[in-house]
Amino acid sequence: MRIIVDADPGIDDALALYYLRAQQDTEIVAIGTVHGNVPVEQATANALRLTERLGIKAPVAMGAAKPLAQPLMTAENVHGEDGLGGFAGDVPTTTCTDESAAEQIARLARAHPGELNLLAIGPLTNVALALQIEPRLPLLLGKVVVMGGALNVPGNITSYAEANFWHDPEAADLVLGAGFEDLTIVGLDVTMANHAPGEWLEALPHDNYARQFLGFYADFYESYLGKPGFVPHDPLAAAILLQPELATYHEDRFAIELTGRYTRGALVADLRFLAEGSPFDRDIATERAKAKYAVTAQNGVFLDQLRRAVTQP
Repeated sequence: MRIIVDADPGIDDALALYYLRAQQDTEIVAIGTVHGNVPVEQATANALRLTERLGIKAPVAMGAAKPLAQPLMTAENVHGEDGLGGFAGDVPTTTCTDESAAEQIARLARAHPGELNLLAIGPLTNVALALQIEPRLPLLLGKVVVMGGALNVPGNITSYAEANFWHDPEAADLVLGAGFEDLTIVGLDVTMANHAPGEWLEALPHDNYARQFLGFYADFYESYLGKPGFVPHDPLAAAILLQPELATYHEDRFAIELTGRYTRGALVADLRFLAEGSPFDRDIATERAKAKYAVTAQNGVFLDQLRRAVTQP
């Protein structure tokens, strides 16, 4: 499995990199950064820090600094001012490449048609821009797994919208409508149900780096959910990319609400059961290719794998 990672590190993005690094027969080919959890400059510095710490030999390209059609908004209240819970550390010794993250995606997809998979765990601005650079991208990439959306559960940034899609709804809708042949969406329906309990975190060694930066994240989630622990959104998306059998799925055509006063950024699908000959037609994204939306996951299996990943030397 050869993977391009598009991310906004971010604490759970860091966990996703830990997870990928620990898997056999998995190669991170390149990393692109995007605005979201923190401004893109901070996300890029964190990506470089993490590749150095984890020994990941992949180029890091800085991506979009703001959404396509709305002001920049970030989430330091969830991830800390430095994006890593106050534990980002020293200035990285490496630097990012000269090309943008969108250019990197398009170039690599052209050079290796059908060989590379995309894990997009931040706002989808870079992927949307890569589609403008290379309209054949849906035919050139293999599997695409996106962390975003809330279909049958409340949003986490508004009543209806999940954070990654809310940070750039236009980009998310472009990606969902692009026609990727193997697209999986990992949203809040499955990530919130796979909460890592406080005991999971307490079992990590006290000097473990992941335990250190997870402290801030866990404090936020305890204030949000009222129970100890945290929600491992991005590493679960990484696990589902590598092991799709970990999850069950609902297959449908999806779109993003762009104009609703209260629902902008929401993931939508026509979930009505319409019998053959029904007087009602389907009314959402009827012309789009279907995608899979994860609805359950094997939480115990995944959390055991994640523990091994973050404690691996």
